Amino acid sequence: MSLDLLNRAVQSPTLVRVLPFGIFLALTYFQGQFGASSLYWFYAAKTVVCGWMVWTLRPRIEEMKWKFSLEAVLVGAGVLVMWVGIDAWYPHMGAVMDRYINPFFSRLGFNAGAATPPTIWNPHVVFGENSALAWFFIVTRVLGSTLVVPPLEEVFYRSYLYRYIARPNFQSASLRVFLWGPFVITALLFGFTHNQWLAGILCGFAFQGLVLWKGRLDDAIAAHAITNFLLGLWVIWKGAWQFW
Repeated sequence: MSLDLLNRAVQSPTLVRVLPFGIFLALTYFQGQFGASSLYWFYAAKTVVCGWMVWTLRPRIEEMKWKFSLEAVLVGAGVLVMWVGIDAWYPHMGAVMDRYINPFFSRLGFNAGAATPPTIWNPHVVFGENSALAWFFIVTRVLGSTLVVPPLEEVFYRSYLYRYIARPNFQSASLRVFLWGPFVITALLFGFTHNQWLAGILCGFAFQGLVLWKGRLDDAIAAHAITNFLLGLWVIWKGAWQFW
């Protein structure tokens, strides 16, 4: 990313909130596109690049703060329990695509083909069981999902997108005002970017509800970080790699 582009981003209230998330999505797209190991190397690159952007741009995003309140801890832990607890009770995104979405488009004359099953994120398989490189990527995943993803996603979804849907001049919209349209649309978009889409939607409701309750983003960022950190520990402890 050029310094000129970063300078332009710093001057735009919209771009400063959207650009890091856009780069995050672009690097996510390339994960696994260049062989099995690229799934992990691109994740590491994404963590470094987006972490640097979050750190560099944070003075320009006044709502990008952390607050470890009791409410944040309870919501973060509760979302983790929900995410794991309902996992076996609904079809994941690949199954939904095969069962409903692709047949719908086929009836319209589009041959979408079968959905590609999501790649299980397990570096022990690619780099060797308990190898140093496997654990490097596991630690990188835990750190990235705990320290980088929460501020980046909460700023984009709960602060920018929610308020932009409510009012294009988003900075004039309060974080505390509840509106059904932005509330539902933001949670749906957040949920459908996850293979565990239903858990993602409920997670979106929980984090947005925390923002509305507190009137700030701090607690939602902390709750998101707690959820992701605990989920990382669960994945490592149980070998439940499907959650990554």
